[in-house]
Amino acid sequence: MSANRGVVYMGQGQVEVQSIPFPELLNPMGRTAQHGVILKVLTTNICGSDQHMVRGRTTAPTGLVLGHEITGEVLEVGRDVETLQRGDIVSVPFNVACGRCRTCKEQHTGVCLSVNPSRAGGAYGYVDMGGWIGGQAEYVMVPYADFNLLKFPDRAQAFEKIRDLTCLSDILPTGYHGAVTAGVGTGSTVYVAGAGPVGLAAAASARLLGAAVVIVGDVNPARLVHARKVGFETVDLSQDAGLGEQIAQILGTPEVDCAVDAVGFEARGHGHAGSQEEAPATVLNSLMEVTRAAGKIGIPGLYVTEDPGAADKAAKSGSLSIRLGLGWAKSHSFFTGQTPVMKYNRALMQAILWDRIHIADVVGVEVISLKDAPRGYAAFDAGAPKKFVIDPHDQLKLAA
Repeated sequence: MSANRGVVYMGQGQVEVQSIPFPELLNPMGRTAQHGVILKVLTTNICGSDQHMVRGRTTAPTGLVLGHEITGEVLEVGRDVETLQRGDIVSVPFNVACGRCRTCKEQHTGVCLSVNPSRAGGAYGYVDMGGWIGGQAEYVMVPYADFNLLKFPDRAQAFEKIRDLTCLSDILPTGYHGAVTAGVGTGSTVYVAGAGPVGLAAAASARLLGAAVVIVGDVNPARLVHARKVGFETVDLSQDAGLGEQIAQILGTPEVDCAVDAVGFEARGHGHAGSQEEAPATVLNSLMEVTRAAGKIGIPGLYVTEDPGAADKAAKSGSLSIRLGLGWAKSHSFFTGQTPVMKYNRALMQAILWDRIHIADVVGVEVISLKDAPRGYAAFDAGAPKKFVIDPHDQLKLAA
């Protein structure tokens, strides 16, 4: 078996499905990785983080095989793997982690010290994250498999709930991490900035954690319609009414207990005019305004060290005009960084299997074939209220 196809970044605004090498048990440095497995990819999702690269907003090189949200079937097992076998259905955390370094042992798998020679933290198919080949493909290699992979307990059940379980590789744990680090608990009032898949996952997570009211804000009317349809309060940031004013119309007060930034560095300004222009500090500054004193702000939205497409010189190097003095004066707590998926994915798997959360419906999962990946990228970039899930082997279609 040697054939493989994957979604390849071809330059700003362009992706193509191309023939790519069949994976081997080797790391990006060419060293043997008998601690790894080769997966037949069952589902692999298009993520907003992928869109940052495809829009040309990072230093991603052309030829990069994309994809860090992967669910698959074990096809080949390295000789050092002890807990997995051929045929197992598994979820792949987007973090590549060794399980051996200090940060991995402390459950900070998003900043593993061993899998990326240039910085802490690794990921599949992503710029500056260690050179690991992406999983928007038919087959992919996963290293340190005993540590990294979450095995589903029953194969038939996994196929039955695969539209939900595919969200375990990234967006559900990322949204949950945002809600947890924001301090969401029973009776909380919560504001989530961004009605894309991560924002909706954060909103669903806040509801799972016992929030009394969850408000989602965006400038995209279609996404706001979907957010209301799945049960959340919404604010329309394209309107000239301020965020605090719109929150007050819902809660009777212009402040919330806690907030989540699910937008990141490609944020746009508020109001009719501002919503057409990039303003990368807008979300963080607005969250400080509407979060109560001593409240917490979770920031799973992506911020980068280099943004070649930024509108101003400072933002090109990740420097933003953040009102830190306001946050300091209100004694806010901020929590940033990649989500350590393994910290949450097993518990969230159980929540899915026992019908405590129906995340596929919340985020609008739509399954597409591998050949339709470019269409999925284009529709997602245009703001479709969908989470596009690629089915590389048409197995979900056959099982339907």
